[in-house]
Formats: sequence, structure tokens, C-alpha cells
Amino acid sequence: MPSENTTQKERDRIGMIVYALYAAFLIAAVVVVARIVHVQWFWQPDSAVVRFFRPASTRSVINPNRGAIIARDGRLLALSTPMYQLYMDCTVRKQYFADRDKSGKLETEWLEKARQFAKELSVVMKDKSANEYYGMIARGRRNGEKYLKLGNPIDRETLLNLRKLPLMKEGQYRSGIIETRKDSRNYPYGMLARRTIGYVKDNSNSNGNNHIGLEGKYDYVLHGQEGEMWLRPTDNRERIQNYDSAYVKPKDGLDVRTTLDITIQSIADKALRKQFQDDKNIEMACAVIMDVKTGAIRAMVNLMRDTTDWSLGETYNMAIGYSQAPGSVFKTATLMAAIEDGYVKSLDDRIPTNNGHIPGYPDDDHVKGKKDISILQGFEISSNYVFRYLAVNNYSDNPKKFMDKLYLYKFGQAFDFDLEGLREPYLPVPDGKGWSGTALGSVAIGYSVEETPLHILTFYNAIAGKGKMMKPYLVESIEKNGKVIQKRGPSVLNASICSRATADTLLRALKSVTSDGTATRLKGAKLPVAGKTGTSRPALNPQDRAKFGQNPNDGNRVLDGRHRNLGTFVGFFPADDPKYSAIICAQTYLIQGSLYGGGLPAAAMREIVDQLYVLDPNWGNEIEIRGSVPELEPSRTVEAAADTKNPASPNVAGLGLKDAMYAIESRGLRCEYSGTGHVTSQSPKAGETMTKGATVTLVLK
Repeated sequence: MPSENTTQKERDRIGMIVYALYAAFLIAAVVVVARIVHVQWFWQPDSAVVRFFRPASTRSVINPNRGAIIARDGRLLALSTPMYQLYMDCTVRKQYFADRDKSGKLETEWLEKARQFAKELSVVMKDKSANEYYGMIARGRRNGEKYLKLGNPIDRETLLNLRKLPLMKEGQYRSGIIETRKDSRNYPYGMLARRTIGYVKDNSNSNGNNHIGLEGKYDYVLHGQEGEMWLRPTDNRERIQNYDSAYVKPKDGLDVRTTLDITIQSIADKALRKQFQDDKNIEMACAVIMDVKTGAIRAMVNLMRDTTDWSLGETYNMAIGYSQAPGSVFKTATLMAAIEDGYVKSLDDRIPTNNGHIPGYPDDDHVKGKKDISILQGFEISSNYVFRYLAVNNYSDNPKKFMDKLYLYKFGQAFDFDLEGLREPYLPVPDGKGWSGTALGSVAIGYSVEETPLHILTFYNAIAGKGKMMKPYLVESIEKNGKVIQKRGPSVLNASICSRATADTLLRALKSVTSDGTATRLKGAKLPVAGKTGTSRPALNPQDRAKFGQNPNDGNRVLDGRHRNLGTFVGFFPADDPKYSAIICAQTYLIQGSLYGGGLPAAAMREIVDQLYVLDPNWGNEIEIRGSVPELEPSRTVEAAADTKNPASPNVAGLGLKDAMYAIESRGLRCEYSGTGHVTSQSPKAGETMTKGATVTLVLK
């Protein structure tokens, strides 16, 4: 039996051990806590090592939805829709099958599903047979193809149907089928107003040729603002959002509502094609129709010949980018200046003809054999002698006075316009480099100057407006979901280029041209037209001179005598109460003959006038505007249609524009609208059975 002393020693030894362990654990705890504090607040891992253990996040740009370009009545001229391109990783699960099934049964089953998928894909894509598609997939699987392109881009409805097919319905990591989305810009009216609407191409191009038309000029509005998020990889090789990183939501682009009337645009386009398509001498033509009171452009057609198939297409904006001698349509400006300065008291004033001879200028055969001629008669037959006489006899001592008038009429400057590329017009300066002894008489008949069709039309529109010159414009407002964000609209270039009395005098002269002068093709049109014809020989371009040589006796002809011709008709209608002004221009290739403004251009104008008259059988009658706004229903959602072949018109009353459009277009229907705000009425009524592709028309207030 141990003694008491021995027992006490044993207890003391155990106690020492316990205290030692306690001290050790206490020290360890302190070390651990210190280490934690160091790691949390002071220690930084080696960046060269940590990248092997922490997958890097990558920045992903979120593209905004591009805004739409809209006609004045709400019809869509340009809009973005999502399109999807299918690719296939043909190697998906191939190694997995090889490792787990030596018999090849799993691989055979996968290939059979691929065969069924190829069969259905062929029906949808319609570009390859089922065997061709299956052969592509099988070869890709043998050759290790990881990104095999399948067909062409498809819309979302087609994609949803394909997701139900064998193999694809199993998802990306079993089927290998990869869906990539890319927004596609669609133009519902095809090539109608295509050059005016324009396009935007690769932004890396810095020469400006990649930004065309309204799409280019208003890209900063339509594009919106990109967002961003950070993606991190997963174990399944997916990339998902890293919620520990910043997320910036994209801002969708705004919509641009234009002044274009798509019905008038279509009428003008068809009229030009009808008159000019079969005449292979015509290189290009344009038409612009403008609202007299506001300057709003209702139609702008630009056609240019494609020499590969001789078709006319919207590839060059002649209306704003073409600047040449306009010819006799400029004589109206000479007459306006002479009336305003008091040199012409009446259109019935008579001047001696002198057999059409003015020293320094070619003789005018139109007046040979006549003793004298009235100003009105000279205007009707477009006599060069009469208008050279007015300029030379009245302004020779002070040509600057005459040229200042032309600057007042805005023939010497390019105003700010809603499209890029409006050419700067040219007027010679007295005693300047481009001035000569015959310059005054040359300018008087529309030579030695360069003007765009839009400048000429703006001048004639001012005559229709009794001297008030409106600035042409194409954009009515900037909108978001039908709500006006920025209102554009009419503006004045010159409050008065002439007196009302002068404008009335010119109206008489212009009416006489279509009734008894060079534009009798318009006599008897369904609406009376006042206007002027013009024919000129534009200067040879460098290519013409290099290829055919320049005639030493006539700088506008090549060596064999051929020349280019510009034929123009410009005017307004109805003549006594004008609503629209319009210009038709056409230029030929090098030819021996002439293209007169009173010929095909006047015929195209007649076609346009008669068609516009048909649109409104009550032309000129005022209609009293009455109406009431129905009570709106509360905000709600609309269910998808059950029958997509014969969908019912959805009830969208009270909805905003985008919600209403989604409800309609998700049923396979088209949507047209007018106004801004919320839907107050629709046609057809809600619940009516329709056919796929039919149109639902909305009124927003």
C-alpha cells in the first residue's frame, strides 16, 4: 500500500502535467488567434500562386436593346429582333461513353438521337437534307469538331420548337448544341426609304462611311448604353454571374419617330420605278415630298442603277449628296430677285428679243424672229435669253446685289439636317476666283452654280408658303415606350425671302408652266400643280474625262460629243392652296440626246399627284375633330395565345406600347399604332379570331 507521501507526489506530478497542457493549449490558442488576425487583416497571398486556386472572373458586356425607327403614323421602319445561331460540340460525352461502355451501346444511342435531330432540323432549316445534316454531325464527331455551325440564324419561335426535338431537348451538356444570340436589325418595308433609314456597320471604321442615314445620325440615341457584369467559371465549364462583383444594368436605346409617311413613300417609289426602270440611260433618280407648312419630309426616294442587272436600288442619297448645276429650275430665283428689286413690275412686261442675242452668250433660238416677248411667255418656254437679259441688264453694274439675293434664298449654304452628307452648295463670288465676264448671265439660268435637290425644293416650298422658308426635317421626336422624351419639329430658315405679293406673282408664273408651258404633262392632273422644269448638263466627273477625254469646245462633253443630262421637275400642289411641295430629279449616263424635266420627271410627278388625290377623296374639305378618351383599365398582364395558327386578338386596352406589342407579336400577329401613351382602342376588337401575320392597329393617348 503506497504511503500518503507517495500519493501526494503522484498528484503533484499529474497537476504539473495538466498545467503544462493548459499552458500549451493557451499558447496555441493565442498563436491561432494571432494568425487569424494576421491572415484576415495583414497577410496577402502570393498573386503568382493564388491564380491556380481561384478561377478568374471575366468582364462581360451586356448589350442594350436598340431603339426603333418609326414612321409618322407609328409603323415600324427599323427594329431589332433577337436571332439565334446553332452550333454543335460534336465531341460531347464521347469520352464519357468510351470510359463506361466498352460495347458502344451508349454511343450508338447518341448517334441515333442525332439522326432524328438532323431529320427534324432539315425540315426547319430547309437548306440541307437530313442525310447531309447527319453526315456533318457524324464527321464532326469523328474529327473532334467542337463548334460545328448548324444552318442559318433562326428566330425565337423556331428556337423554342427546336428545343423539343430529340437530343436538343436534353440540354447543352448532353446534346452539345450551343445557342448563340445576336440581335438582328429588321426593316419591315424592305428597300423602301432604305437609304434614308440607313444603317450602322462596324464601329472600328473611322471614315464615317459606316454610319448612314437616320441609323447613323441618331446612333447615339438608338444605341443606348451598355451594361456590364462579371462571370466566373463553374465545375461544369459554364460561366455564371459573379454576384460578388459589380453589375451595371444596360440602358435600352430610345425610339426615333420620323416625319416619313410610308404610304406616300411607297407611291413616290413606285412612280419613279415606273418611269425610269426601263430607260437604261437613267443612272440615278430621286424624289422628295415635303409638307409645305412645316418642312416635314413625307417621302425621300433615292434610286441608283446597278449595272450588273440594271435594277434600281437605294444605294446613294442623291437628294442630299448630289450637287450640280440645276438648270432652268433656277430661273425662278432670278425672276424673284428681279421682282423684289423692282426691275419686273408685271409678268406681262415685254422685253425686246434682239433675235435671242446677248454679247458673250450663245443665241437663244426660242425667241428668234420675234420682236419682243413677255416675261411670262419667256418663263413658260424657259427662254435662256429672257433670264440672261433680266440679270445682265439690271445687275451688271452691281452683280453682288443679285448674288446677295441668292444667298438670302439659302442657295449658298448647307443647313443642319437630320442626315449626314448634305452637300455644301456653291455660288460664285463677284470678282472672286470663279467669276468671269459671263458668270452673271450663266448663274441667271442655273449654270456656274451647284445645288442639291433638297436646296431647290426648299426654295420652291418657300414660294408655296408665301415667302416663309421652312427648314426641311426628318425627325419628329425621340420617344421611349411611346412617350415623347424630346420633341423636334418645324423651324424657320428665313421668315421672309420675298413679299406675299411676289410669291403670288411667281405662283401665276409657275401655274402657267404646267398649263401652257414646258410641263403640260401635268395639265389635267387630279390636283392642279404649279412648278418648273429644268434640264442641264452636269460637269464631267474625273472618271469620264480620264476614260473618254474632254471635248475642247465644250467642257461638259466628252470627245465623241456625249454628255450627262439632269432633268428636273419641282413644284407644289394643290397650286392655290398647297399642301405638298415635291421635286423629281434624274441624271443620265453619257448620252447624245437630252433628258428634259418636262418629260419623265414631270410624268413621275403626275403619277404621284394623282395617287395622292385618290388617298383623300375629300381633298380640301375640313373635318371637324371630335372624340373622347375611354376610361383605361388597370395595369395587367396578358396571357399567351393557345392557338398560334388562328390566334385571337388580345385585349391590350390600358397597356403601354411595349407590353401591348409583346402581347400581339407573341401571338404571331403584327402591330401598328399611332399616338403616344396607353392603348385606348384597338382594331380588330379583343377576342376576334385572326390569321397568323394579320395586323392589329392600336390608338394610344
